Amino acid sequence: MKQIIQDLKNGNTILEEVPAPEIKRGHLLIQSTFSLVSLGTERMLVEFGKAGWIAKARQQPDKVKQVLDKIKADGLMPTLEAVFNKLDQPLPLGYCNVGRVVAVGEGVVDFKIGDRVASNGQHAEYVCVPVNLAARVPEQVSDEEASFTVIASIGLQGIRLLQPTFGETIVVTGLGLIGLITAELLLANGCRVIGIEIDESKRALALSKGIEVVNPLQDDVVKAVQSLTNGIGADGVLITASAKNNDIISQAAQMCRKRGRVILTGVVGLDIRRADFYEKEITFQVSCSYGPGRYDDDYEYKGLDYPIAHVRWTEKRNFEAILFAIASGKLDVKSLITEVIDLHEYQKIYGSMGGRQSIASLLKYPDNAPYEQTVKLNGISLEASKTKGIAIIGAGNFTKMTLLPAMKALKPTISYIASAGGVSGTAMAKKYGIQNSTTDYKAVLNDANTGLVLITTRHNLHARMTMEALQAGKHVFVEKPLALNEEELDQIVKAQQASGKMVMVGFNRRFSPFVQKMKKALSNTPMHIVATMNAGFIPPNVWVHDLLIGGGRIVGEACHFIDLCNYLTGSKVVAVSANALGPHVTEQTDNVSILLRFENGSNAVINYFSNGDKSYSKERVEVYQDGRTLIMDNYRSLQAYGFKGLSSMKGKQDKGHSAQFAVLLNAIEKGGLEPIPFDSLVNTTKASFAVLTAIKTGTWEKVQ
Repeated sequence: MKQIIQDLKNGNTILEEVPAPEIKRGHLLIQSTFSLVSLGTERMLVEFGKAGWIAKARQQPDKVKQVLDKIKADGLMPTLEAVFNKLDQPLPLGYCNVGRVVAVGEGVVDFKIGDRVASNGQHAEYVCVPVNLAARVPEQVSDEEASFTVIASIGLQGIRLLQPTFGETIVVTGLGLIGLITAELLLANGCRVIGIEIDESKRALALSKGIEVVNPLQDDVVKAVQSLTNGIGADGVLITASAKNNDIISQAAQMCRKRGRVILTGVVGLDIRRADFYEKEITFQVSCSYGPGRYDDDYEYKGLDYPIAHVRWTEKRNFEAILFAIASGKLDVKSLITEVIDLHEYQKIYGSMGGRQSIASLLKYPDNAPYEQTVKLNGISLEASKTKGIAIIGAGNFTKMTLLPAMKALKPTISYIASAGGVSGTAMAKKYGIQNSTTDYKAVLNDANTGLVLITTRHNLHARMTMEALQAGKHVFVEKPLALNEEELDQIVKAQQASGKMVMVGFNRRFSPFVQKMKKALSNTPMHIVATMNAGFIPPNVWVHDLLIGGGRIVGEACHFIDLCNYLTGSKVVAVSANALGPHVTEQTDNVSILLRFENGSNAVINYFSNGDKSYSKERVEVYQDGRTLIMDNYRSLQAYGFKGLSSMKGKQDKGHSAQFAVLLNAIEKGGLEPIPFDSLVNTTKASFAVLTAIKTGTWEKVQ
């Protein structure tokens, strides 16, 4: 299918051929008929992409600080590689879509195939959206009109926060698309509306709808509003404009009456002068997109609705309210349509976006768009291949920034990359010469020409996909963790024993040249290890903390150090104990000290902390054995004390990713030993589960 994407590195807007999305549980698969181009939002993205490096940095000062901290901790080159890879990520455009449902996911009951729906889907021939981000279109509303649903909801949410009453005077600053819709909804609410806009054509359109207008290029807007309200001032101001200065927010406060309200739905400077708001006790609030539920994964992706008695207007219910307003004639959006452009002529909109004066531009989609989940690239037919290829399932940050760069020098034949949406996978396929991009991972497993599957999806999919790959007769590399619970682990063990295929988990640290040198220097006698991971803070709403999806940071990330200690001691963990920070501790903790007891008498302490400074080294390992000490700092340096003939080591940060894949590919090609013994992988995984139990019980837990 065809989809419009933005290249943030150079600002180019591309109509890309990508695999169509696969239907997911709780989602709708929609064939698009129209989508609306949000000129304000999308113009900002285009301009950001076209800006130079310095201009990009100036627009994101918070990101600059993160980059500087990473340079201190990891070094210049790894940081630059991470920044360039991040900017190389294609960005799908669009969020105002309308079309027809062609498939419904498991658990969906409110929609059926053939329904016309409006959603926040992107500019693509097919989109897959959660049910709480879609609304059924009434019969009397055309597809063109329905494409305004989502963007109109942004204005509606601002109005709901303002809480205007019948007869109040409301100022709308900026009569672009959202501003005009907001003003018309306020009129329908019984308000007097004053619009502030510099563009003459938009002022004329506003006047035709009964909106009073002020031209800020000719009039002092504060004095004009005071005059129009007989010196009282506006009851409220809704800012829908986009500007970099702080004048608009200051003027909004000055034109309000005492105890007026100011709501921001646009993007303006927010250097607020206290006196402007203090003297009149003016309230100020920023509106968040379409309404309650936005950016809440439980609501948007898990389909958990808010009770209507407690949250009357969610984003979905706002969608429905807009569609009702259009159907009843309370909201006229037809007059806002400047042009309707066929999808293949998209450059008529994006090619001149910077100077474009249109209010609403619509993209029209072909009726006969093919639904194909695999796109062949590089002119190679997989079916004709004579050698076993590699397939990657997952096209997230790890694949983009770590796996593919590490594999590049090894030059393997990568047959497939499978991604949920198709855009990121296709971009990576083109960059690294991968033969096929797909959204159907089962096609990968069913292909006889695939010998090795690399799984880099979210953690909750690891176990199931590993089992399916083993059952399909493939060798498996799975990025940590191997499983999220004992039941999943037992199933993997059975599947591996039945298939006889190799399973490897991405415990790359043991393959670092710094760790390899440590291992060679150490003897087989018991040792003490102190390993510290300055993991950094991750907000609690991020998926890694969800025990059902990410498994928590102990199972999902601290397992790296359990494996590392397993490797250095040459022994298995037999018992664990753990103590977490704070009086109220749960399995989701990410500040914990872990004690490991090994079969050979060795002991290890793993300090996994998220409350440290990011500019300090992320990982540090100390080993004490037979009157000798090794200290490895962040895979950049190794110091030896008491080791005869062992020199210190310094170099570029190397966490062992490239060596890990080289060893794996060599073992598969030559039929050698497993890079990491399977029973060691099982032991590490069981030990990570035992840590969670130990946190709750406060006792030593055996690892069977």
